[in-house]
Amino acid sequence: MGELKIVQFVCFETALNTEQFIAKWEQYNRSLNSDRDVTLQGSENKGTFKYIAQHRFVAGELQFTFTRAKKSSRIPEPEIKVKQAGGYLVTQSERNTDAHTDESKVFVFLTGPGASPDAYRQLASHGKLNIYEAYYENCQYAFILEFFVKSKQLTVFLEQLALLYPGETSVYRECSLQAL
Repeated sequence: MGELKIVQFVCFETALNTEQFIAKWEQYNRSLNSDRDVTLQGSENKGTFKYIAQHRFVAGELQFTFTRAKKSSRIPEPEIKVKQAGGYLVTQSERNTDAHTDESKVFVFLTGPGASPDAYRQLASHGKLNIYEAYYENCQYAFILEFFVKSKQLTVFLEQLALLYPGETSVYRECSLQAL
């Protein structure tokens, strides 16, 4: 039996653009080895930036913590809202690499007792789909769906997604973690 792959999702919301946010990235305390395999992607909508960090590890490899370091000065800083979505088991992995330059990522966060990724599998015809299922009891979502969609098919994909998922949809692009 193979090792269980766990992905810890941490979500951020701020007014900081990507370059500014990456500079602040170091102010967060992360678990030992948590940056060894991390992907950060960002999305911007009307001056608000959202980022999702995906920390990958093998179950039992580390005890994950992610907290803001104490401020060293009294200078006010831009607010960064942090939401730990939790640790998720990879139940379907059609893409093990980062998005290509002609692709975008679209995340769908499913909650509730009847949440199921089944209806969304048909949308994968536009690209690749990774499915993450809540591994720990305190996870924010039942499932997180990660679609890799070609840029030329993105508009059609988002229209079809809106029929299944009428909530807010954001398109994410990967950020280079030069500051790490």
